[in-house]
Amino acid sequence: MSNAKSAASDDVKQRRITLGGREIVARGLRGGLSQDIYHASLTVSWPKFIGLTAAAFVALNLAFGILYSLSPDSISNTRPHGWINYFFFSIETMASVGYGDMHPQTPYGHFIASAETFVGLFSVALLTGLIFARFSQPRARILFADRLVISNHDGAPALMLRVANERTNMICDASATLWFMRNIRTAEGATLRRFYEMDLLRRENPMFVLSWGIFHIIDVDSPMFGLSESDLREAKAGIVLSISGYDENAAQTVRSRRIYSYDDIVWNHRYCDIIDTSDEDVTVVNYHRIHEIEAVNE
Repeated sequence: MSNAKSAASDDVKQRRITLGGREIVARGLRGGLSQDIYHASLTVSWPKFIGLTAAAFVALNLAFGILYSLSPDSISNTRPHGWINYFFFSIETMASVGYGDMHPQTPYGHFIASAETFVGLFSVALLTGLIFARFSQPRARILFADRLVISNHDGAPALMLRVANERTNMICDASATLWFMRNIRTAEGATLRRFYEMDLLRRENPMFVLSWGIFHIIDVDSPMFGLSESDLREAKAGIVLSISGYDENAAQTVRSRRIYSYDDIVWNHRYCDIIDTSDEDVTVVNYHRIHEIEAVNE
């Protein structure tokens, strides 16, 4: 019976994540929002963050409004609208507005108002810290091509990736790290997920401003050497590309990452050129074409 309850609990406390096109369900994790509020507050989307903050604000004021209403004479001038005035008085107290129309007039009212003032000060300080932490997080706006391509480069088969800096500002000393991941089976029959770092022709970019082509030669030292499309699918292979560098405007190190699955690899194709020259002899970078690829006859 206890095992059944444990299994049911694991079913409820589960988290779905996607890695390289593979959906993974993590079960048995402790907590959630209540166990890691700070991390959840930093990672949730802005609309959800604002919505949850507004919901907490309304819930707190409803709770204090109910406490005020337990003693109808604790707050002056609450009639004729009744209970709703207790709610609005709670908002005025928590926000330290104090219009003066309503005020505590009994020891009970002063006690609840004092408690709410403390909660309001604490809430404002907490919310200010969370908002500052969200705004101060260094983030890069790196645009990754939707697909990877494999074709010859300088006479050798190569895996090619393309990224662009959407801010078109200066990211100094940018570096790229490429990892290949696949499932392997040990001699004992166990399945493991292995990661292999891949050599790049140009791992660093001193001034990453516009676009950047990243190349990995598939030679005998490559973890992809001798693997076909069916081999990659069978091994549930994936590619992880990480870009990091120093953002001059933010004066901070920024990082960005993209995970590709085996379905994102297109063989015997190359990226279409996105750089052109206008009639005024000005270099034009067309970001609309960053995802476009074309077949290569080999």
